[in-house]
Amino acid sequence: MSRHHTPVVADGTRPTPAHVHRDAWIPGRRIGGAALVLGPLVWFAGLLLRHLATRSADFTPEQQTWFDQQPFAAPAQLAAYQAHPALVTAGYACFAGGAVVLCPAFITLARIVAPRCPGLARVGGTLVVVGLFSRLYWAGVDHTAFQLVEELGLDQATSTVLDTYGDISYGPWRVPVTAAFGLYIGTLVLAVGAYRAGTFGTARLLLFLLSGTLWTGVLKESGLFDGVVSAVALCPVLVPLGIRVLRGGVPELPTQGPPATGRGPLRILSW
Repeated sequence: MSRHHTPVVADGTRPTPAHVHRDAWIPGRRIGGAALVLGPLVWFAGLLLRHLATRSADFTPEQQTWFDQQPFAAPAQLAAYQAHPALVTAGYACFAGGAVVLCPAFITLARIVAPRCPGLARVGGTLVVVGLFSRLYWAGVDHTAFQLVEELGLDQATSTVLDTYGDISYGPWRVPVTAAFGLYIGTLVLAVGAYRAGTFGTARLLLFLLSGTLWTGVLKESGLFDGVVSAVALCPVLVPLGIRVLRGGVPELPTQGPPATGRGPLRILSW
């Protein structure tokens, strides 16, 4: 028998390990703390670059007038890509990357809130993460639209996107647009939980709620307030918390309960 083989007792079950690791939670202190620090910074960088790309596109007065008359920001975003493809690509890439990194960040936040407000942490954290998935769907649509500019030219690409804007925005069976509601509802629920748990004070509560008002959809413009400001609001909320997590200064994170002995269920979390 290999020395790494776990023995099986007479009733066919395996014995429970004798000790419970204090960091036995997902994604863990290092990954969760790093995500809390990096997620909002990458998210902010993406929205800032998208804002700068549009402002530096140097549209003619006629173009700007036509853009202002459109119901969607897509034509201006496609024109900005034609003018500054590298800058626009960097902005949209950082925005998508920020959405990915914020998933473990919000899971970690929910884990911190859970010992004192388990219901709000479960519901809020789940809805926010589900809502972030919609950001990735739209990131794929955005990238495809930019490739149309390369292949078809700006005018034909703009016409194609506008003709199909409703369908590509809602997604198949409207799954992405439905998931997006989780961002707004989940942010509110998780914010209330964090406030009640003492994780957020009043200032951080308001900043967190502000960050959750960001638009959702295809080829959206990152405005100064509805974009840059709402993104930077998330930084003083999550970055200091992430530093505390990395330093082991958040008492809610270690696994709760005494070490397990003998056979029986292994208690990892007390949610």
